[in-house]
Amino acid sequence: MSAEKIGEGVEHITTSGKFEIDGNSFDVDNNVWIIGDSSEVVLLDAPHDAEAIKSAVGDRNVVAILCTHSHNDHVNAAPAIAAAFDAPILLNPADRVVWDLTYPDREPDGEITDGETFTIAGIDLRAIHTPGHSPGSTVFYAPDIGTLFSGDTLFNGGPGATGPSYSDFNVLIEQLADKVFSLPGDTIVRTGHGDTTKVGDEAARLEEYRERGY
Repeated sequence: MSAEKIGEGVEHITTSGKFEIDGNSFDVDNNVWIIGDSSEVVLLDAPHDAEAIKSAVGDRNVVAILCTHSHNDHVNAAPAIAAAFDAPILLNPADRVVWDLTYPDREPDGEITDGETFTIAGIDLRAIHTPGHSPGSTVFYAPDIGTLFSGDTLFNGGPGATGPSYSDFNVLIEQLADKVFSLPGDTIVRTGHGDTTKVGDEAARLEEYRERGY
């Protein structure tokens, strides 16, 4: 599978599989964001289909797999990708309780801390800890290209779901209001599932989010 080039240093593929939590299973399509250039990349999440991801990466070096969070549908191809490219899997440590639901015998290779910046191909990705969808959920802000990679913290039309275990709707709303909606309104939001949106468009819906709940 070849990746679609959608902007400076950003490529995209979609993989499909199951999201499994609390004894339930759901069919899902996941966005995989590949950030970098012709020689090296980072992956934002590694869901479902290791072969498709490997094909999209090709012969480039994978510097790291940056996990937005560790629900199984975002990390279930991560160990295979890590082994294929000798790349570390990095995760905010607050999400370890969720990671262990899928990989009780395999630790992440390193931690992502709030405010940490990863630089790849001249693009800075700043990690912003946004708990709520899961305890360690993290978004990655790339100011140089006006883009936020939101994982499942924010979608086009609403916040991430907070029905699963270890989720908290009120905490998520606080994180969006304080940390995400303070970013420039024209920032493009590239999500973990579904279509892109903009920070300003979603910020305008904040009160609707509060009333509707998720």
